[in-house]
Amino acid sequence: MNKAKIVIIGGVAAGASAAARLRRLNEAAEILILERGKYVSYANCGLPYHIGGVIADRDDLIVTRPEKFASWFNIEVRVCSEVISIDRGNRRVLVKGGEGEYFEPYDKLIIATGASAFTPKTEGDDNPNVRHLWTMSDMDNIISALSGAGPNPKVTIVGGGFIGLETAENLRHKGVEVSLIQRSPHVLPVFDEEMARPLADELRAMGVNLIFGRTVEKYENAEGGVVAVLSGGERVFSNIVISSTGVKPNSELAVKSGIECSKGGFIKVDEHMRTSDENIYAAGDVVEIAEPIFNSRTHIPLAGPANKQGR
Repeated sequence: MNKAKIVIIGGVAAGASAAARLRRLNEAAEILILERGKYVSYANCGLPYHIGGVIADRDDLIVTRPEKFASWFNIEVRVCSEVISIDRGNRRVLVKGGEGEYFEPYDKLIIATGASAFTPKTEGDDNPNVRHLWTMSDMDNIISALSGAGPNPKVTIVGGGFIGLETAENLRHKGVEVSLIQRSPHVLPVFDEEMARPLADELRAMGVNLIFGRTVEKYENAEGGVVAVLSGGERVFSNIVISSTGVKPNSELAVKSGIECSKGGFIKVDEHMRTSDENIYAAGDVVEIAEPIFNSRTHIPLAGPANKQGR
């Protein structure tokens, strides 16, 4: 058995799946997950459903806790441990944790740092009532804001992609008044309009106010919430705004260490998820992969592909 030390940066979908699969393939390897957040292996696709009450118990979102990784898989997990640099020459990473900074050596490294919510720079977007939904903390903050918004809360969702639609559906399930702003002529712009039209019909039947062909020009403070000023001049008031306009890869570590990335900042990998450094692999929302239909490159920031890439 190979007793190599594998260090994994990031412990959500791709990182956790890679760790579990590695252990099944190799009982002797030393496996370490370094996660800068408080949680590993949680179902981020389920965040809107907990907000809506469909997933009632918050703990049901957490698939595997660090203690279970240790007892079931003999995998060490260190949460609140952020990797701040990669020393490729010496095969080590610099980690910032609760006890300060230290170097952690590796034989093989897996970058599974995921992505972060991206919002085009908009005047007033630093308003505390303009939020994202990407992490457990984001979810907790939105639930708290809704509980403090009075008996008839209003929410504006900016972006009609997967997360935006799931959030809209679940907020309506909770009885929240929802407006959804989408810059394209239809929801789910990754699909053709004729395929997305039934989804819009269903959203309207739920009571979602759909606003197409508009962008947010700026956000203005308002008593009890925020006003989104749209490109057509419309003014939409809500207690909170949930910005769901896309993601950007957390690839700063790879860029700084000289690993090859695309123009969009996604890490380039081969068919084995190997980067331009033979000792470093990457998977999940942070990577760009081959796309067979048009024989091009693309990125798919979804949990399903991330889990498969990790495995």
